[in-house]
This record gives sequence, C-alpha cells and structure tokens, in this order.
Amino acid sequence: MRVTFLGTSGAVPTTQRAPSAVLLNREGERLLFDCGEGTQRQMMRFGTGFGVSQLFVTHLHGDHILGIPGLVQSWDFNGRDDPLAIHAPRGSREHIENLVRAGGYRPSYPVRIHEIVPGSTALEEDGYEVRAFRTNHRTRSLGYALVEDDRPGRFDREKAESLGVPVGPKFGKLHEGESVELDDGRVVEPEEVVGKPRPGRTFVYTGDTRPVQETVDIAESADLLIHDATFASDNAGRARQTAHSTAAEAADVAQRAGAKRLALTHISSRYAGDASQLAEEAREAFDGESFVAEDGQRIEIPYPDAE
Repeated sequence: MRVTFLGTSGAVPTTQRAPSAVLLNREGERLLFDCGEGTQRQMMRFGTGFGVSQLFVTHLHGDHILGIPGLVQSWDFNGRDDPLAIHAPRGSREHIENLVRAGGYRPSYPVRIHEIVPGSTALEEDGYEVRAFRTNHRTRSLGYALVEDDRPGRFDREKAESLGVPVGPKFGKLHEGESVELDDGRVVEPEEVVGKPRPGRTFVYTGDTRPVQETVDIAESADLLIHDATFASDNAGRARQTAHSTAAEAADVAQRAGAKRLALTHISSRYAGDASQLAEEAREAFDGESFVAEDGQRIEIPYPDAE
C-alpha cells in the first residue's frame, strides 16, 4: 500500500504546495481522496498513474473539488471506458454533477455519484472497505478510513507435516480454514496448524476538520492518520474560527487513537517558507512518527506484522 501526497496546501496554494489531494495505491488499485485544482498535473508530475477507480470527496470547498472537471475530461480524451465512482457527503450530488458537466461537457464513460452519510460504508471490496466518519468543518463534511480485513494466520508447515498432512492441496484448505481428512481417517483442524488471524492495514484521511472523537475512534491503531493541521498553536483561535486544527491538536488525536504514524496536511500558506513549527508541535504531543506532508511525498504502509 502506497500513499502519494498530491496536494498538501491549505485553501490558498503556494509554489510548493497544491490544493488537497491524496492518492492511495492498494495492490494496484488507485483511490483518490479529494481533488483540488491541478490534481491531474500532480498525478503526471509524480508518476502515480491515471487509473483511478474511486474518488472520495470530503466536502465541497473549492480547494478540494476544483480539480474534478479537468481530470474527468482528461480521462475522456485518453479513451477511458471504465466507470468512475465519486463518493461525497449527502446533499452533494447536484454540485458534483455540475463539476463533472462543467462547460456543457458530458463524459462518454459512466460516472456514478454516491451520497454518503457518517457511519456508513462508502465502499466494500474483496479484502477491504472504506468507511465514512463524521468530521467538524464549516459545511457538511466527512473523513474516510480504508480498513483491510484480517488476514489468515501463519501456516505452520512443519507442524502440518508432523501430523501427516501430505504436501499439496490439503495445505491450502487448512490455511483457508477448512478441516482435512487424512488417508488413515484422522481429521486435522485448521487451528492445529494455522496461527491467529493477522490484522490488515488501516489508512485514515480526515479532510478539513476540528479535532473530533470520531477520528480518535476510527483511527485506533491506524497505520497512517492524515489529519488537518492548518495552523500552529499560536493561531489556535483562527483554527477554531475556521473549523480547522492545529498541529498540536492533530497530534493529540493521533496520540489518543494510538496511531502509528501521523501526517500533517492542509498547511496554511503562512508557513510556506518554513513549517518546522508545526512539525515540532506534533512531536511534542505524539509519541509515534509524525511529519509535515510535502507534495510528491510517497509513504509505504507495511503490514503491522511485517518483519
């Protein structure tokens, strides 16, 4: 699983930071979270590939959605046939349709818009699901968490052979949770040769938000939490006024959730030259790894039990 930060700026872009967009590549499937202005160029610039199957919109502010018209039309110019699913908060359909059809354009491939409510499953696929959770911004907004299914436990080949299980298809059946009968009539159960289920990976993206308990809950033990960190603590009043978070507040959420890594994003243009204050505040409040995300930065998310 690889995350590429395509846009990490606040509402006003800078020469170093584009508006909000994050691309997640899971086993070759690309999911895009928010689509600020210029996202398609960032995808080309950072070599992520264009084959996005799902777009998840956190809210309808321009720095999170104004890249949709250009990207949708570029896909058409490139001969796209595959359908595109766009997930957005309840009440967004008409606005998203207007973006997709900007300038009277009609895509030649199917575009399906799904209105999502907090607490629902936005997408359910083989091996994972994307869950929507409530955030607190100045408009109807959502965060998204990609949560993988548990994986089968490790198969103990040596133990299986000692029990008389022949090498071959019976190994696979046991690893998949089926009991097998041996030639002598004995039955070997999966739990005799397969360890406890191993957790999958969890990726959480808040979009713009104040600190909320819902993020703490869904980001419990998350492998990567990407959290709004628009301001430093000396602008905490401005953060409250605009319904954003400070770096320290984002770090507190990560600490309470027990997240493994924290990425600070949606960085105000006032820190265009130096975001070290945000990084330092996060380190003081969070015991895990934290960093200020940069455009083009790639993060690998290994399995929790990876050696």
